[in-house]
Amino acid sequence: MKDQKRYSNKTKAAFILLIVMLIILLGNFNTLRNSKNVNDNINAIYKDRLVVAHYIFQYSKELHFIKAEAEKLNLSDVIKKDEIIQTLDIIHNIDDLYAKTVLTDKEKQYFDAFLLSCKEINKQVENKNWGKIAFSSAEALKTLESLSEIQIEEGKAKLAVANAMYSRNNVLGQLQIALLIILGGITFYLLIVKKIKQKIKIPEPPSMN
Repeated sequence: MKDQKRYSNKTKAAFILLIVMLIILLGNFNTLRNSKNVNDNINAIYKDRLVVAHYIFQYSKELHFIKAEAEKLNLSDVIKKDEIIQTLDIIHNIDDLYAKTVLTDKEKQYFDAFLLSCKEINKQVENKNWGKIAFSSAEALKTLESLSEIQIEEGKAKLAVANAMYSRNNVLGQLQIALLIILGGITFYLLIVKKIKQKIKIPEPPSMN
């Protein structure tokens, strides 16, 4: 009875270990899945920022053209107005694409300031105020430079955080797997080895009588 009770306690302990192993296993899968999702999402944001960099380049090219046209002295007002209006249309088309990208609050603040500069350019075209158009274009270009620096730095920062989180979760996952192997060995010993030992009977010595 004593051996059966001891075996029963060890069996219970083994089942408890199995439950712990299952919890660790589920936690491990969940950790790895979450870390992969976080890493994928942050990398997607960073790639989106590369798209933003392309839009900023297009903005810059068109604004340099507007500024140059506004400063030309040998160009008629009619031609200046038509060319600047056409260029503003290109800029407004980029606005719709840019607004669909992922922007932080700080980036959105600078983007709104950029839009205001473009709005001012559009307003001054009707007045044929070329000096103010050149000034607003220069201000918009400065805003683009700041916006570009911000989005690149924030993209790098988010990517660094994501990679650190991904590495940390991988280390945790490896520790959980190692613990699973240890617990599996203990469970195997309790359920199989001990059971086999109990079945082996030591033969009694022959009686001298």
